[in-house]
Amino acid sequence: MKNRPKCACGKTADPQGYCDGSHAKKSTRKIMKKVKNTVLLSLSIIGILSLQSFRSEKNNLNNHEVKQSTIEWKAYKVTGSHKGNVELKSGSLNFENEKLVGGSFTMDMTSITCTDLDGEYKNKLEGHLKSDDFFGVNKHATSTLKLVSVKSVGKNVYDVKGELTIKQITKPIKFKVSVYGKKANASIKVDRTDFDIKYGSGSYFDDLADNLIYDEFDLVVDLVF
Repeated sequence: MKNRPKCACGKTADPQGYCDGSHAKKSTRKIMKKVKNTVLLSLSIIGILSLQSFRSEKNNLNNHEVKQSTIEWKAYKVTGSHKGNVELKSGSLNFENEKLVGGSFTMDMTSITCTDLDGEYKNKLEGHLKSDDFFGVNKHATSTLKLVSVKSVGKNVYDVKGELTIKQITKPIKFKVSVYGKKANASIKVDRTDFDIKYGSGSYFDDLADNLIYDEFDLVVDLVF
């Protein structure tokens, strides 16, 4: 008892006033509690900042649903050409920091129409296009286009590498897309024989003469989002 020093600060539980270390233990506990609270506060701040950063980054990536569109097809043969429309079933364009980065589209192949003929000839051509000679819409009601990679090559102009699926056959395709405000347009050249559409093709049949239909056709796409 005599070897123990008197408590200078008086913060002791010993009746005789000797220093028993009780206040030191309490101080240590208080310090550890403050350290713990400081660590928790720091982690909370880091978490909030990270969440804000994530939200900011997420907000820079926007998917714009295509609300209005016109897709016109143009096909060519020895004796002339035909044109018509096909409706877009669904579609969206993806932007990051206001730059086009991707997109995907589904076309309703059952909606194919011809716009340069009337009456019997119009109905006959539309029926033929929907038959197995061409798009076989009874088995393949939709076609899809996916923008796989997009590269800006000038103001509002992009080089696009995509995947086009017709009759469940997928092939790579390249084209340019122009974007102005809330509108986008593209002209896409398609080789129909890549998708097993060979009717009237000079690449597969001889002596077609005036019945020859060229392999390539055009899709002229105008989108509003």
